[in-house]
Amino acid sequence: MLTRIVRSGKTRVCLLQGRMNIPMKKLIPLGLLVFVVAACNLSSKLKSNKNGESSTGSSSKSSGNPGKVGNDPVEKPAPTDAQIAALANGEEVKWDEQGITWTLPPGWKKTNIDKNTFNYSLGTQVFLIVSVSSAMAPDFPSDMALNAAHEAAKLRARNGEVDEVKWLELDGVRGSQFRESKPQMGSDLRRLQWITYRKYAGQLTNLNVMLSGTADNFAKHQDELYAILYSTKLVH
Repeated sequence: MLTRIVRSGKTRVCLLQGRMNIPMKKLIPLGLLVFVVAACNLSSKLKSNKNGESSTGSSSKSSGNPGKVGNDPVEKPAPTDAQIAALANGEEVKWDEQGITWTLPPGWKKTNIDKNTFNYSLGTQVFLIVSVSSAMAPDFPSDMALNAAHEAAKLRARNGEVDEVKWLELDGVRGSQFRESKPQMGSDLRRLQWITYRKYAGQLTNLNVMLSGTADNFAKHQDELYAILYSTKLVH
């Protein structure tokens, strides 16, 4: 993955590539994937949106209309019976360095945890890969960058690369959630992601939660992947 910073005046924006076809053996090392596009490219569009917000913030609770961003609704987890059942007898795991907790179904094991990465897996079938960026400058335009990332995911949906895009609020924090379309080959990767910006311990960072597996394994474990995502709890 290649991430670079573009500086123009006082604006600093992170750029990131779109979908990649990643070999399974390289899945965990690429857990630092951060899907953020140049917010400056969409700033004019966002400012002209009649229903837009002057300052949306990563937390939907801080906006004037917590139920919408522009014309797009902000949803909250509504797990199905199958998704609820997937976490029966599950284990709560905490990322102490970042103040985040998930509930994982039986059988999931830790593969790697440090300050910026948190990885669990169910053998070699499906994976929870979470990454937190380095601290960003106080004037980093996180609201604009998150909205731009969401627009980029919607563009990928129009191109057929993504089959689900929505604003999803997890534990009071708004993020962009998207799911890649089913690939032609069952052995190719498929990903479910939720990205946001949050302030924790006085630092602004990008948080990227990714649940993935080969297309066949993703379909087999989809209920538990969504259940894990919906179980996210964040220290505020």
